[in-house]
Amino acid sequence: MTILIDETHDATALSWVESANLETSDFPLQNLPFGIFASDTDSSPRVGVRIGAFVLDMRSVLAAGLIVVDPVVARALQSDTLNALMSTGQQSSGNLRRELFNLLHMRTGMSSQHATTVCLIPASEVTMLLPANVGDFTDFFTSIHHAQRSGQLARPDSPLHPNFKNIPIAYHGRSSSVTVSGVPCSRPYGQTGPDSGYRLTEKLDFELEVGFFVGTGTKAAERVALDSADTHIFGFCLVNDWSARDIQRWEAAPLGPFLAKSFMTSVSPWVVTSEALAPFRLPANARGDDAPTLAAELTSAKHTASAAINISLQVTLQTAQMRAQGISGESVARPNFKDQYWSAAQMLTHHSSNGCRLRPGDLLSSGTVSGPDRADSGCLLERTVDGREPVTLPTREQRGYLEDGDIVSMSGRCMRRGFRTIGFGECQARVVSASSSSQA
Repeated sequence: MTILIDETHDATALSWVESANLETSDFPLQNLPFGIFASDTDSSPRVGVRIGAFVLDMRSVLAAGLIVVDPVVARALQSDTLNALMSTGQQSSGNLRRELFNLLHMRTGMSSQHATTVCLIPASEVTMLLPANVGDFTDFFTSIHHAQRSGQLARPDSPLHPNFKNIPIAYHGRSSSVTVSGVPCSRPYGQTGPDSGYRLTEKLDFELEVGFFVGTGTKAAERVALDSADTHIFGFCLVNDWSARDIQRWEAAPLGPFLAKSFMTSVSPWVVTSEALAPFRLPANARGDDAPTLAAELTSAKHTASAAINISLQVTLQTAQMRAQGISGESVARPNFKDQYWSAAQMLTHHSSNGCRLRPGDLLSSGTVSGPDRADSGCLLERTVDGREPVTLPTREQRGYLEDGDIVSMSGRCMRRGFRTIGFGECQARVVSASSSSQA
């Protein structure tokens, strides 16, 4: 199924929810991302749709009979996670998107507007929860700029592993450690050398990533063709896959990261659907003249024409001293997701190539998104050359790696001439020190 640009992407379309029409809003009528929330007056988790400064309570919408959906979708919208909705497939999610677009469009009659207003809750009055029950989490390694710069630090003579340009590299992470934006990041313990014992990491780092949730799952031994991969992707989110670099360096050989990565992965609460991102597709990133011939399973004319997604990303860092002085977060990176060497479709196709079963709600992530310039590195390992060239902040503080009290915030926006800008909201967490008394 090809996701088409249709009336729901019309840049001139306005909502009767006035805050959605502000140019600064991440959540105009053309976005309509899904999430799971609880409100101040009702603590039960339920499905919401973000529109401007409000959350549309889908249980209330269904109870009022404001949209027409098939029974399977209706049951999914009354769930306490997005897994069931993700499983319904893109035809169903596309139909639901059009129903919501029409309900919230300026042209909607006054009676429907009044009835829908009761279903709107100010975003400031809700608590966002993890969007899905993440059965499995797979972290990829798909930025050639990140691979080269980080590899240069570890292997100056051969920074890029020989397999990087042949297959999307990945490892399986801990789904139990996936948390929603806003949950503090507790500085982890681990070994950093042969005589270190277990100690707090001194090189805590963020990793700016773009993740996507599996929609329609696969059967055991089923392989997904590249041109069908997008039909298995429900939507995208921002990911901060925190890393402890000193622990990682010691434990990485021979099996790769373990304690250095398994302690926490933060995700943004709103899932921007594949349908909403249709206008921001671009041709696949150029591979370069020295690239090896790709396996037939990882390339096609359709994929080459529209595999990349134009998402302008940003990471800001705010220290405790900055907050005390009323200074907002300082931008430390501005890469773009379109520069990734491997696409989301290639990641999913490769993941299923050995028959590995994918399930609705599984989270796949891009790995660190870094731009061509070191200033746009998606982690401090690259940005500060492993702490040797720290960034200087407005307070004259310097950061080689994160310190307790630091707040890391990630954001992303999609822009294209002739279309309305849409965004992902924020993926944010504050670093806190683990208490030694927490050890049993």
